[in-house]
Amino acid sequence: MRLVTFEHHGQIRLGAQVEESILDLNKANPALPADIFLLLSAGASALDLAREALAEARPATLIPLSEVTLLAPIPRPGKILCIGHNYKGHIGIGKTEIPEYPNFFCKTANVITAHGQPIFIPRVTSQVDYEAELAVIIGKRGHDIPEAEAMDYIAGYSIFNDVSARDIQKRTSQWFLGKSFDTFGPLGPALVTKDEIPDPHCLELELTVNGLPKQRTNTSDLIFSVPFLVSYLSQVMTLEPGDIIATGTPAKLPEAANPQRFLEPGDVVEIKIEKLGRLRNSILDTRSSNSE
Repeated sequence: MRLVTFEHHGQIRLGAQVEESILDLNKANPALPADIFLLLSAGASALDLAREALAEARPATLIPLSEVTLLAPIPRPGKILCIGHNYKGHIGIGKTEIPEYPNFFCKTANVITAHGQPIFIPRVTSQVDYEAELAVIIGKRGHDIPEAEAMDYIAGYSIFNDVSARDIQKRTSQWFLGKSFDTFGPLGPALVTKDEIPDPHCLELELTVNGLPKQRTNTSDLIFSVPFLVSYLSQVMTLEPGDIIATGTPAKLPEAANPQRFLEPGDVVEIKIEKLGRLRNSILDTRSSNSE
């Protein structure tokens, strides 16, 4: 099931996507909430009700995708937890050994933007970069979760772009500011429930800029697995429904890394992950957008 958050006639709603159409789940079954956080918090029984509503939907109840505006499936997550250097082909400059522990950092909720929405280049940076990532969406509250049970706490998966201002990121040893500008976290287009993705560790991933491949890998190259990351993080903090774990980005392809080219106004970044779809965003300059 492809869960989406969308805007229709000025209202923000929760839906399930079927090809080029959307089912408004709350209208299909008033027992279902109209908010993704409430749906996830209600647990597996609510997801089963959503699947039933989708299976019983008549064509007349579906809204054409062209009539809605897709928002990020998780519009304002409580936590965005990101891991650096989590692919065997991208362990860090000058490093030759696989790390013993994952290297985590956070992004703030203001970074979230949707498929089809722009990424803004801030006034203070000239080095905006892309990072294609598989996003894990937590579906159940949990603390100190055993690794063997970690998959039970996952609602599903999405596509995430960990956009980064490299010049700001490299000012100090902490990456936080360079990662947390507005719109620096495109997410979507949907939350694909985990029953559709039996194994998140065998998905093809590719990022292109203006149609040219810049990153390409398979999630089989991940160093720390999805259940390990969930378990590891939960030893420190309680994970909540709607929390996002961004599982890391692969290395750039050789032709993209040398010479390196940062994103510029007019560029279009597209990330494709097998079974999850495509996340597409254009690049705009804040100074020419009248955005603050």
